[in-house]
Amino acid sequence: MSNILDLIKNIESDIITIRRTLHQNPELSNEEYETSRLVQEILTEYGIEFQSGFAETGVLGIIKGAKPGKTVALRADMDALPIQETNQHDHISKTPGKMHACGHDAHTAMLLGTGYALQQMRDQIQGTVLLVFQPAEENAPHGGSQKMMYDGVFAQYQPDVIYGQHVWPSLPVGQIGIRNKEMMGASDRFSVTIKGRGGHASMPQDGNDAIIIANQVISSLQTIVSRNVNPLDSAVVTVGRIEGGYRYNVIPDQVYFEGTVRTYKSEVKDKVKKRFHQIIKQTVEAFDAEVEIEYLDGYPATINTPKWAQQARATAQHMLGEEATPTLDPVLAGEDFSRFLNQYPGAFIWLGTQIEDAENQKPLHDPAFKLNEKALPQGSMYMAQLAIETLENLQEKE
Repeated sequence: MSNILDLIKNIESDIITIRRTLHQNPELSNEEYETSRLVQEILTEYGIEFQSGFAETGVLGIIKGAKPGKTVALRADMDALPIQETNQHDHISKTPGKMHACGHDAHTAMLLGTGYALQQMRDQIQGTVLLVFQPAEENAPHGGSQKMMYDGVFAQYQPDVIYGQHVWPSLPVGQIGIRNKEMMGASDRFSVTIKGRGGHASMPQDGNDAIIIANQVISSLQTIVSRNVNPLDSAVVTVGRIEGGYRYNVIPDQVYFEGTVRTYKSEVKDKVKKRFHQIIKQTVEAFDAEVEIEYLDGYPATINTPKWAQQARATAQHMLGEEATPTLDPVLAGEDFSRFLNQYPGAFIWLGTQIEDAENQKPLHDPAFKLNEKALPQGSMYMAQLAIETLENLQEKE
């Protein structure tokens, strides 16, 4: 590990510079052309073989060890969010309405740092390490992971294990969050258009008020979790946006709303989805109105493989001490890495990046989100060490 530590120290300033460059130049999902170009330039500079063009902008770095063995993949996402940054530091986004508010700039920079260290240690590596730079993680429900796999990112090199790492602002620097199974939830999306009959506000008997109908539907949807889901299971039904009406004295003919469903267990998701459609259709029918429903099955739940979650925990404790991996609850936020885990064993990991002024730490996706850059070299070193130890573990099991 000391060798990795020395190597990462040599490029610590480079990792931070790369992250800041990406932060200043954010690109949205499926638009990561300059980000992809920068990744390829740095991989070339580091002497790392790569392939490109997966899901348009995705890149696969390939580090072949001097010794034969298995294959481990490490993934970083690259896209930003359509958010106007409100921070005041010297490397804020230069692009209006776009921001790296979820830390993908840090993920990309850290994986490049990891690649540098592993490339210098090829003579010690038993097997192959893949560096997966993924686009469009924020493009739910489609995402870039599935498209990369469709495009053959693992056609030549099939990973035996895959890991993903995400900055986590609720954890201080020096801590790493790992769970043996459930890490993050399934994230479905929906949109509903209720069609009534418009009219004058003073003559409601001549119309069919879409606002009244929408009110009944939205209230009834909340009974799914409270009355149809086992209290010991987790589920969320949230309506996040609603549009309807023209002016104060007009009964609207139409109301639109959209939101999200979050679950862990597939059977709970199926039950919630079924009741969602039943409640909406039957409520609208009772009001003699019409409805259009669009329900998009999004990212599945992010469920770690216990064996490789335990490996990730052991590596973290080896590096940072036994107190570095606190017990954490899962969250219902969605993550596109889940589709990689549906195909390959592995684990998703949270890296503590809480700023020193913890009381002012903003959450992910906030316009004032910041992260503690002291964690970035640590994240690079951790993933490099995890790749090496996992390859050694795989070799021992043969």
